[in-house]
Amino acid sequence: MVHNKESESEPAVYRYTRTASAVLTHLVCIVFTVCIALLSRPGSSLFSWHPVFMTLPYSSSPPTAPSSKDFHTRLKGRAHWILQCLCVSCLVLGLAAISYNKHLNGKPHFTSWHGLLGLLTVCVVGLQSMGAVPLIYHSLAKGWSLAKLKRYHATSGLVTYLLCSVSLLLGLCSAWFTASVGEYTWYLSALCPALSALVIMNQVTSAYMAKKRLQY
Repeated sequence: MVHNKESESEPAVYRYTRTASAVLTHLVCIVFTVCIALLSRPGSSLFSWHPVFMTLPYSSSPPTAPSSKDFHTRLKGRAHWILQCLCVSCLVLGLAAISYNKHLNGKPHFTSWHGLLGLLTVCVVGLQSMGAVPLIYHSLAKGWSLAKLKRYHATSGLVTYLLCSVSLLLGLCSAWFTASVGEYTWYLSALCPALSALVIMNQVTSAYMAKKRLQY
């Protein structure tokens, strides 16, 4: 049975609320990154580059709910892919900074949950970025519809974003951060990745569920 798209379209208040929450999430992530940068004072030590490079990708390109009314979709997709490549570069630099710092100080590598999950997250982000290639060059994915590829890419992107959020939360539990901030500041900082992850999860799932309903 084919339903009228007009009746299935969501109310304008939902769209405005989603847009407002997306803007707020961007602002929260930017403020969070600036605070981490001020706290770590990049350049003061080799370790100082690790929190900066690791939080910069998180704030620069949080995913937002897709919209069929957006124009220049292909251009925006390529810009998103370029930003993802820059994010991977930052993550690799952050990983290199902490690894070399541990090497210089004779400390073991990847012995904490933050270190193990952080390494996994960097690898997953790299794979997620490579997954955009079939979307840009659809001819490489024969037998797969563009809609299905976008749905899988959005789902994997959501999982990747959640991994980044958990990794950041574990980083906030590190001895360096807990010793640098007070108790109330710590809870406020922990709310930033937690709330942004919830907003992104709601936006992505709601958008693709709505799009799927329109197809029937």
